Amino acid sequence: FRPAQLTTVGKRCCLWIQDLCMDLQNLERARDDLRFRGVKGTTGTQASFLQLFEGDHSKVEELDRLVTAKAGFKRAYMVTGQTYSRKVDIGVLSVLASLGASIHKICTDIRLLANLKEIEEPFEKDQIGSSAMPYKRNPMRSERCCSLARHLMTLVLDPLQTASVQWFERTLDDSANRRVCLAEAFLTADIILSTLQNISEGLVVYPKVIERRIQQELPFMATENIIMAMVKAGGNRQDCHERIRVLSQQAAAVVKQEGGDNDFIARVRADPYFSPIHKQLESLLDPSSFTGRAPQQVAKFLKEEVRPALIPYQSKMSGKIELAL
Repeated sequence: FRPAQLTTVGKRCCLWIQDLCMDLQNLERARDDLRFRGVKGTTGTQASFLQLFEGDHSKVEELDRLVTAKAGFKRAYMVTGQTYSRKVDIGVLSVLASLGASIHKICTDIRLLANLKEIEEPFEKDQIGSSAMPYKRNPMRSERCCSLARHLMTLVLDPLQTASVQWFERTLDDSANRRVCLAEAFLTADIILSTLQNISEGLVVYPKVIERRIQQELPFMATENIIMAMVKAGGNRQDCHERIRVLSQQAAAVVKQEGGDNDFIARVRADPYFSPIHKQLESLLDPSSFTGRAPQQVAKFLKEEVRPALIPYQSKMSGKIELAL
């Protein structure tokens, strides 16, 4: 949570979207990889069905295939115990737990940015931000997502333990646990996604606040550019580095000890040593020169990765995808 190089709001949002796209791919993969247990009998040997069909293995296999198709599955597990392997539950809940981690990270970023007053989640006209302090605008939706996401992430521990303590073909201490953790995981994932959608659709960005903060921090960020410009102008890098170190420490003292504005650039302008680049300072301090290829990365990412990933869902979204992109 320290100033570094500049990025853009769009680039930050694309980092969030990329995580969610990974979660979408993992969810689809987990869903498509699911198989039916099939008609396997009490302990998975199909002994009773083989007896029913008087030893005809082909009929047992055909029954397994027909019931699997009737249940809506393309494939069945070839071998099972009394149940399908409980590792299947691990796979499903791992994907949901990973989704929880993504949403927790997104909403943590929003909470930090809200503290800086750069970004806010939607805030209703009569909403109470704090029961104790009426001026506060707590990001309660993001806080709720983080809280529930932590619960979702811990639920994967249940199937991990259940799978690890299965005895032979199956033990009977798994069913009560599964009835709770599986349902809770899907319900929790559903509500945090709904809340995240509400946050996303009403997210507010304050460009003027961002601009003010950039102006406060940019002089220090520009020191590397200043050094490079001085070296190109014939200066000694080590000497330049030392002069900038001294001036930046003086400017930092004004900010930290006196509560004043960052006057580092004014000190550079007043120092004859930096006269060879005084005319370049405006261009060296242009914020857009510090964001690199962020705009190009965002445009390429939305066009080549996000749009194709969301095409299958477009008809269900009532045009919201196109609006967002």
